[in-house]
Amino acid sequence: MEDQWLTWAKRLQGIASTGLFFSKQQYDRERYQDVASIANEMLAALGNIPIRRIESLVSDFAKGYATPKIDVRGAIIEHEKILLVKEASDGLWTLPGGYAEVGISASENVVKEVWEEASIKVSTTGLYGIRHKAKHGYDPDARDFYKLFFCCEKLDSNDPAPGPETTDVGFFGLDELPPLSRGRVIEQDLTAAFEFANDPTRLALFD
Repeated sequence: MEDQWLTWAKRLQGIASTGLFFSKQQYDRERYQDVASIANEMLAALGNIPIRRIESLVSDFAKGYATPKIDVRGAIIEHEKILLVKEASDGLWTLPGGYAEVGISASENVVKEVWEEASIKVSTTGLYGIRHKAKHGYDPDARDFYKLFFCCEKLDSNDPAPGPETTDVGFFGLDELPPLSRGRVIEQDLTAAFEFANDPTRLALFD
């Protein structure tokens, strides 16, 4: 669960972003800009990082109605082990996945990400989780995310291999997990994948 002050700062930033997009009156725009500046200062102080970096994280600021970003992840389980990829950016391990891209569905995004990060073709078999990142044990983030988790199955016999953004791939049991990239995935996400794979009638986790 993220810090309450981080939650408040992100909500203020979202209100300011939406307000600046819709407001035409100059005084209202100045007030929303002040709210945005305060929110960014709070986020920078909470994360101990420069304000410019905070501003660069929200590339769609004041360009529409502020909504959470979408992160999609795919779980491939074989012989009671789950496929993880090692991120080049931080040297830590996660389920293959990333930002959902415009123009393709959530499941299509997962298939694309697994191919790019693990070099295998898959199909999705079920959605097992929709999580609000802020409400769970992920590393704190100045952005707001919904995280969608899918179970997948391989469509070819190729062995997994790293892609352009990954440096290693491997199958791991829950009792032998490598260091996780905790901004992307936590242990509960992996445990839930096994539970869903063993009982596809289970309801997807949410919130």
